Amino acid sequence: MIFLGIETSCDETAVAIYDGDRSSGRGKLLAEQVASQIETHARFGGVVPEVASREHLTALPPMIESIMQETGLTFSQIDQIAITAGPGLMGALLVGTSYARALGMVHNIPVMPIHHMEGHLLAPGIDNLLPTFPFITLLVSGGHTMLVRVDGIGSYSIVGQTLDDAAGECFDKSARLLGLPYPGGPEIAHLAKGGDAKRFKLPRPMLNTDNLHFSFSGLKTAVMYAVKNAGGVESFDAQALSDMAAAIEAAICEVLVKKSIRACLKEDAPRLVIAGGVAANQSLRQMLFDMAGKKQIEVHLPDPKHCTDNAAMIAYAGFQRACADQNIPDDWDAQPRWPLA
Repeated sequence: MIFLGIETSCDETAVAIYDGDRSSGRGKLLAEQVASQIETHARFGGVVPEVASREHLTALPPMIESIMQETGLTFSQIDQIAITAGPGLMGALLVGTSYARALGMVHNIPVMPIHHMEGHLLAPGIDNLLPTFPFITLLVSGGHTMLVRVDGIGSYSIVGQTLDDAAGECFDKSARLLGLPYPGGPEIAHLAKGGDAKRFKLPRPMLNTDNLHFSFSGLKTAVMYAVKNAGGVESFDAQALSDMAAAIEAAICEVLVKKSIRACLKEDAPRLVIAGGVAANQSLRQMLFDMAGKKQIEVHLPDPKHCTDNAAMIAYAGFQRACADQNIPDDWDAQPRWPLA
């Protein structure tokens, strides 16, 4: 079966084509394209919803035409269109869902609505086999930080989540305090490579609580006071900036990793997936392998290019739903808020 995936939930316009074999549950990615809007939104310090919608509207039609030409396929060969229906920015979602529905109607192709976070939690299966069920997924991105127990395709239960800022938001807001450009996560990760994480003492919020929830707003505030007490970011030389970046990265990663391992042990699911934009952070990935290995927990990670928003994960999620005989809902629409469970 051949699946066309479309993703327009935030600031990346993405399309992909995945060819899957239902009998084996395996397949291969035939092609994918991603058009990032980072440069467009950078001058605003964050994503502007109306601007994002207009960018999607301009980029999506030629990208669909381009990927069809790249693969040499015709629409008569597409078995299903998988489209991100939420959560995300409403205007951006409407661009993608409206276009997908129009394609489906014109070419008589069924359209499957996919939860954006479901795409992320299944993303390791694009390049490798999914781990055996049940497993725990840490979904960690700019707007989401949650621990999800996965018992099967479409069977998800949230066992822990952030009570305020997500980890990605903490990276971005901390970067802004340091005078770094948007998006902040990659900037902090780059600076942290030459830094001493022990120079600045930052808290590990909720690390020792008896639950699996997260809280990162206090860490952002601690960064603000640490910068202020050091004389302001204007007084930082290059080394001090690197040291602060390393301290921020270490604090966030330690909380994410230790809580994730705790979730695996508590849920008796010794397999861990980490997905979402922050999952591309190399320090996080290394810390995860180091700590999880000591607890005999298997770690499954998507390719770094499939951590950030992409359409390959949406097409693959559509394929997995088809393999699990998940029916397309009769009545669906774009949903800016859509509980994963």
